[in-house]
Amino acid sequence: MTLVRYEQIRHIAVLSLNNPPVNALAYELRRDLAAALDRALTDACVQGIVLAGTDKAFCAGADIPELGTPKAAQDPNIFTLIREIENSRKPVVAAIAGICMGGGLEIALACHYRVALSDAQIAFPEIKLGLMPGAGGTQRLPRLTGLQWALNLMLTGEAVRAERLMDTALFDRVVASNLVEQACAVAMEVVDAGVPPRRTCDLKVDEPYAQSFLQVARNTVRPKLKGGDTAALRVIDAVAASVDKPFEDGLRLEREAFATLEQAPYSRAMRHIFRAERLASKVDGVPSHTPVRDIRRVAIIGAGTMGGGIAMAFLNVGIPVILLDRSDADVERGLANVRRNYEATVQRGRLTAEAMEQRMAQLTGVTEYSAIADADLVIEAVFENMDVKEDVFKKLDAVMKPGAILASNTSRLDVDRIAAFTQRPADVLGMHFFSPANVMKLLEVVRGAQTAPDVLNTVMQLARRIGKVAIVSGVCDGFIGNRMITFYLEQSMVLLEEGASPQQIDRALEKWGMAMGPFRMSDLAGLDIGYTIRQRQYAEDAHARRSPLADKVFEAGRLGQKNGKGWYKYVPGQRNALRDPEVDALIAEHFASAGRTPRTFSDEEIVERCIYALVNEGAYIMQEGIAARASDIDLVYLHGYGFPRWRGGPMMAAQTVGLSSVVRAIQRIRSRGDSWFKEPAPLLVQRAEQNLGLD
Repeated sequence: MTLVRYEQIRHIAVLSLNNPPVNALAYELRRDLAAALDRALTDACVQGIVLAGTDKAFCAGADIPELGTPKAAQDPNIFTLIREIENSRKPVVAAIAGICMGGGLEIALACHYRVALSDAQIAFPEIKLGLMPGAGGTQRLPRLTGLQWALNLMLTGEAVRAERLMDTALFDRVVASNLVEQACAVAMEVVDAGVPPRRTCDLKVDEPYAQSFLQVARNTVRPKLKGGDTAALRVIDAVAASVDKPFEDGLRLEREAFATLEQAPYSRAMRHIFRAERLASKVDGVPSHTPVRDIRRVAIIGAGTMGGGIAMAFLNVGIPVILLDRSDADVERGLANVRRNYEATVQRGRLTAEAMEQRMAQLTGVTEYSAIADADLVIEAVFENMDVKEDVFKKLDAVMKPGAILASNTSRLDVDRIAAFTQRPADVLGMHFFSPANVMKLLEVVRGAQTAPDVLNTVMQLARRIGKVAIVSGVCDGFIGNRMITFYLEQSMVLLEEGASPQQIDRALEKWGMAMGPFRMSDLAGLDIGYTIRQRQYAEDAHARRSPLADKVFEAGRLGQKNGKGWYKYVPGQRNALRDPEVDALIAEHFASAGRTPRTFSDEEIVERCIYALVNEGAYIMQEGIAARASDIDLVYLHGYGFPRWRGGPMMAAQTVGLSSVVRAIQRIRSRGDSWFKEPAPLLVQRAEQNLGLD
């Protein structure tokens, strides 16, 4: 079946792209479009050509999975198509509806004329993947829109409605309806006028202060670049060529720049994330036709900070919420906190007062479990204690209607044990939100041994509805994120207890790209959280590694930012982490009592030990089937733990360095006497030996 529908309306051939969902320029579509163009160009009865898409998409551009593969360059490639269109002696008109982005926009620019629906979405999103337009976009767009619009589209990557570009020469008509008919009319006007088609490449960029404008653009973007990202500067250089170089020279410069960016680690990481976010929704044992339960009302147990944040995530998309806590005072406090958070959003201009009141009107507070019996989903967000969870889930099991989904927001407890507190384990799973739950995008969806496929599918679909990146995890202590971070934090403590300071460790990891080093992160979370987790581990495992220095810091009354002193000290009302002599004294006392001399660490060794501890545990997690794929682990760390986006996640970072190098580094660390660094995961060793990636 062809992916391009061919029809002739009087003397105009209408070629309609039909490669759902967004007409991505996969090889098969390019092949069929080339054949349709050849048919129209060689048919003497055809005097003009209209190139159209569907109502939803003209063309969304490159097929991302093809990028960097031989298939992307296989003829007919995008350059072949553009050359055929632009050099056609018959007028070619693009009829643009829906999405017109990337390579699709470059094809439209090569057409001689363009007609668009007013709400068509126009964009060059390549910058978001660390790339730039690579098929003439940097040369043709400035010739039609001028420099300001061209750079705005290419440097932001954001879509704009066609009607906003009516004052430029990009569109010959912007219409409200009858798109193909209007495009055919434009083609016939050109035919009847007897003039040759207007080629975009023959136009000139007429900007009297072009060089000054371009220099301002360079000065604006340069300070914002991170992680080796040079795409914005290369876009500006290519656009500059459209002003002062012949068209073909500009094309060559653009193609060379694109090829360089495509091979750069930054773009590889961005494309990895793009693919990962699409793969994450594919869950083993949950085919696309799995039914979904209707979620019209949500109940949340626990009106504290986490419960309130979760409530806001649902209220923000119009889902009514019932907030339950033990007393009227607890409920009122929770409702007031939600209102206060919304009021702050209103003050920042991100929400209207009317919208705030609409959301608050959908929030109800109760103290009796019977009041939530008809909710379709209930999320427990109470204290992280199994006895408390048992009490809550037994009560839920007694009152909730059949078919209601029962979820726990536990961050590390056994979801299968929690499910066993009920007579309906198939309806139970974990929904681990990250704080603040109304802001953080990550949601770990914990699949219990008996969780029903439709329950899992419902929550995955619901997560997308509330704007979360949902990652499925199996059941283990800490799931994916917190299990891995335990080993990262453990290595930071080993480093501290051997001689590195909190400041050096944080500085080394932040310089490497982490949003926050482990000690600043612990202060933000609260040292009481870590202390509670350690005490539980000590009680459950006699062989668990002890962290006496961390325990002493907490036992000295240091809770972190919440009381102004943790590993650092904090000025009231500020979050600047300041070195504290009291902590220095506790560290010195630790070395003195142990009779040890602090050793010196390089920043490189600090990064290796902490990051490779993450990677190694991630490989164990994959090996055990807790995570389905390495890219899922990367998303957990990108969206939940401040991992540098430009590195693509811990598992991607390891593959960029080389798995063999990671294994050797772990073996080197262990050979120096760190028995607490786990042996390289067998999966990691196997993939390194086979010279394979982790996915």
